[in-house]
Formats: sequence, C-alpha cells, structure tokens
Amino acid sequence: MMLSQLPSLGVGLGFREPFKSDLFLNRPQVDFLEIVAEHYLDAPVQKQQELEILAAHFPIIPHAINLSLGSAEGLDTNYLRKLATLIQQVNPPWWSEHICFTKAGGVDIGHLSPLPYTKEAVDILCRNIAEVRRFVDVPLILENITYMVKLPGAEMTEAQFLAEVVERADCGLLLDVTNLHTNAVNYGYDVQDFFNDLPWERVVQLHFVGGHWHDGVLIDSHSQSTPAEVWQIMAEVVARIPVKGIVLERDENLPPFTEIAQELQTARKILIPSCLGGCGE
Repeated sequence: MMLSQLPSLGVGLGFREPFKSDLFLNRPQVDFLEIVAEHYLDAPVQKQQELEILAAHFPIIPHAINLSLGSAEGLDTNYLRKLATLIQQVNPPWWSEHICFTKAGGVDIGHLSPLPYTKEAVDILCRNIAEVRRFVDVPLILENITYMVKLPGAEMTEAQFLAEVVERADCGLLLDVTNLHTNAVNYGYDVQDFFNDLPWERVVQLHFVGGHWHDGVLIDSHSQSTPAEVWQIMAEVVARIPVKGIVLERDENLPPFTEIAQELQTARKILIPSCLGGCGE
C-alpha cells in the first residue's frame, strides 16, 4: 500500500445526525466527514438520501466498528458484502476499522474488545484482513482502541503489536491520540515509549476528543472538549509525520456547534505547518 500517495484531506468531523444543519452552515470549517459505516448498512431510504447529500458536499471516509477483525472464528461474509457495497458507493481514498474483536462464538458483544498482544492474535488479524481484501480493494487503516482490561499472555507491548499487524497486513494506522492518552493514563505508561515502537510511516489519520473521569479511571466517552494533554500529543505526532487527515469524534454531551468549530480550528492550526498548504485540497 503506497500510503504516501493518499490525498491529504485536512481536518474532518465524525458525522452525527444532530450536526446536520449546523454542518452546512459551517461548511468552510469541515474539510471532510467520517461516517459510521454501520449507520448506512441496510439503511432505509431516508438514511440513503442523507448519505447522498453528504457525499455531494464532502469527501466521505467510512469508519466501521463491527467487522470484528480479531475474531478467531473468521468474518461474517454477509456483513462484509454490505460493507464492501457501501465503500464502493462513496469511493473513499481509504476506510478504517479497529484492532479489536466485537463478536465471539457467533454472539455480538456490542463493544470494542481488546486482543491479547500475541503472535497468534497477529496471525488471526492478518488472516481476516486478507479475507477483507477479497471484497474491498480500497486501502484499510486500523485504529488503536482503549481497554479496561489487559489480557494475560502478552508477548509484546501494545505499540509493538500495532506495528506488527500493520506491517504484516500492509495497512495504514489510524492513531487515536485520545485513546493513546487514555491508555497511558490508566495503565501508567509513557507516551514516548509508545512512540518509540510506532511505525510512523504508516500513520495516515488521527482521531481526537475528550473523555471523563470516573472513580479515578479516565473513560473514553467522546463526551468532553479535548484536553491539553491530547492537543500536545497531536502536535507531537503531526510534527513527526505528515498525516493525511484529523477527525474530531464527538458523540455525547454535544456542545453548540461553535465549540465544535473551535476545536476543528485548533486542530487545523496544528496540522497546517506540516502539510505545506496542501491540507484539504
């Protein structure tokens, strides 16, 4: 995969229905949209029309959450066919999924669940990604998740695991800088140590948002404005690698859109020095 040849999309927003009217009123603030793929699989006419309107005004990146790339039992090919049809419809430069599993024993867990950092898990992910490529030939980028438990038996660190997967499967990386900050806080590791094992040349896109504290644990709730620590991590990443896109993912406790626009503008100020005026073109 020639990641360096992917277009620079600029600063984008994870589309949520409450943003719809404000989005068009603030069109210059948003370079592209990321949609949750599952919202448009088996979609009624109204959702299909919504997607057509969005795609007529913005570049669209599909972001899948329930493919369950880490499932040892393999993938649901019916689901995969629907996902492939959606991706073909919006014709994105890349699409994304998570390094996790969401199904086990035929049961939908309903949550992004962490994988053990083992060679066997790498083998499973790479096997499933090879299956995905039988249906979708658009470049795939993989996202790091947050986790509330660390599975035993790890043979490598989280960053080493991510690197092994994206290198062997020849994928890009969607680095969620909020997830990185959240895991670093909750498990007491140094972000710089994580950086040392990261395959920088494979970082394509970033996610960012703020979470909240509960009983001394930082929760990845997509419910708060972005904290200073996450802005700092974003700036460090962008200083190292010319990322192709940065997306704000706000899902809960939605503020007035002016606050969303301000966060997008802050991200743009961080991104612009690294892309030599090519961002969003």
